[in-house]
Amino acid sequence: MRSSSAIRMTVLALAVSLMPSVSRAGVFISATIAPPVLPVYTQPICPGDGFLWTPGYWAYGDAGYFWVPGVWMRPPRIGVLWTPGYWGWGGGVYASMAA
Repeated sequence: MRSSSAIRMTVLALAVSLMPSVSRAGVFISATIAPPVLPVYTQPICPGDGFLWTPGYWAYGDAGYFWVPGVWMRPPRIGVLWTPGYWGWGGGVYASMAA
């Protein structure tokens, strides 16, 4: 009995280890009230080579919209394409999609 259980666990562990580890995740938020107007602010000086500016955006939470300021970031790896989040109107709601 113990041998068959150990064999099953080994086969399961092997099967899981062979599965691809790619994950595609996204966040979808919707609201019926438009986000506020984008604030005007001065972009800080780039801290060094290889940094990308990620602009600020309006996020939506339990208390309504709140501003998330822009930051300088290094890309996770060379050759990736970055697309900023955006708000759009569709289906009777304002929707934000960030990937």
